[in-house]
Amino acid sequence: MRRTLADSTFLRVYVMLAATLVLALGVAMSGLALVDKVRLEHYRESLATAPMLLLTEMIEDIPSAERDAWLKEQSMGLDMSMELVALASLSPGYFSRIRMQRGGVLVDQVSEHGWRFRRLMPSGDQVLQVSMVGMTERQLRGLTRLAGGWLTAVKAGERQIRLEGLGEGALPIALSREPPEVLDDRQLEHLAQGDVLMRLLPEHWSVVMFMELRPPGEPVCWLTVGPLAAYETMPPALQASLLVVLMAVLAVVIYLIVRGIEARMARLEMAATRLANGRLETRVKVESGDFLGRVGMAFNGMASQVQSLLRAQQDMIRAVSHELRTPVARIRFAVQMVEDMSEDPLVRRQLQGVDSDIDELDDLIDEILTYARLDSESINGVDALPAPLELREICERVIDALMPLHGNLDVHLVDGDEIEINADARYLQRAIQNLVGNACRHAHQQVTVSLHAEARLVRLDVEDDGDGVPPESRQDIFKPFARLDDSRARRSGGYGLGLSIVQKVMAWHGGSVTVDESPTLHGARFSLILPRRP
Repeated sequence: MRRTLADSTFLRVYVMLAATLVLALGVAMSGLALVDKVRLEHYRESLATAPMLLLTEMIEDIPSAERDAWLKEQSMGLDMSMELVALASLSPGYFSRIRMQRGGVLVDQVSEHGWRFRRLMPSGDQVLQVSMVGMTERQLRGLTRLAGGWLTAVKAGERQIRLEGLGEGALPIALSREPPEVLDDRQLEHLAQGDVLMRLLPEHWSVVMFMELRPPGEPVCWLTVGPLAAYETMPPALQASLLVVLMAVLAVVIYLIVRGIEARMARLEMAATRLANGRLETRVKVESGDFLGRVGMAFNGMASQVQSLLRAQQDMIRAVSHELRTPVARIRFAVQMVEDMSEDPLVRRQLQGVDSDIDELDDLIDEILTYARLDSESINGVDALPAPLELREICERVIDALMPLHGNLDVHLVDGDEIEINADARYLQRAIQNLVGNACRHAHQQVTVSLHAEARLVRLDVEDDGDGVPPESRQDIFKPFARLDDSRARRSGGYGLGLSIVQKVMAWHGGSVTVDESPTLHGARFSLILPRRP
């Protein structure tokens, strides 16, 4: 099956879109992985904000000479490495420096399980750097004790300010005057002895730390740190749902784009088909400056150029044909003068042959002018002037005109009902006359004309009992000046333009002409197919 230009173009477009969908799927999965990675980094920074704030504030309150000893002691107690590093020696990047100046924490993964945290000291010239491997119970208890001691070292008003500062991250820290309701008496006794109690919340995959504080001269209060929730990756079901939604949205967008391209390509294909059928006035509406718009402009330029060339060709043929009439008329006049001046039978016989040749040349010029006029009017976009016609009446008129010229043939119209169509009377009669005349020239004894009316078209069949048209030549006989080498040779008459004129007339009326073998007379059957318009 032949594929049209639009079909092959759409195939390439759909292949490209399929590749785009696959690429978009890969990009979407990479994007989800990137989002999950960003979420993980944000989670770690949020968890590290409160402990790093606690450590930097505590170090800031310690005299400079005692800081190294304190850091060494706490490093051993918390099972982590802590040190103060000069900011100038780190040479952080621009964005890292800005984040530290705004109180943020830099988190770097130094090994598979090792992490390094950095936060700028309140003084602004040093950076606290903490290195640790994972998070252990010892570290959680130790940091909770440090937070409790740091909060009880000040009065209630300043304690609240410090507590609000520690709550900036994702690790909740709260003080209450009432003991936690989730703890029983035995657990409260452990807290009263100065222990740090850890409670696991399996339903939330989190840990909560409790500690009893006894500020000097104030009632007992309880410190709650947590819940410290474990990081939850994006659930696979949610990832799949997001991918499905993303692909659905992408598919809808691509469908809308392809639908617009397909509609524009269909209009371009329709215009190309009309141009191929001889409607050279056809142009494509250029809607934009994209690649299809440029194709449309190129198509319009091509159509204009073809129309201009054919118009020039037809003008030349018409001009030449008109110019030929004058010398032909002078030759005819000269022949008649010679014929009047001579009584020699041989000369008169030769002059009669010359006169026949002049008639033949005159008929040829008339055929060329008719063909050129049809082409010219189709090029200029002049439509036929339809009018209601009785098709049977036209056929009878054509047969009556041709019968005296072919008295040895049985030329008749098959009986039937009257059929009315809308067509141009002059050109339609010319087409029927050409077909019936062509059949009479090649028939042996009989020519039959029949009419068939259908719902949306009318078919006129002209059949003869001649030698017929070979299947391999049935398309060529409609070309200008084309003649067959066998039965329909030059000696049988015709100039090779009659069937071309018939085809032009049919195309002008939106119909067609076909040729095949007659099922009854076994010669040629030419069929005119005309649409029935209201």
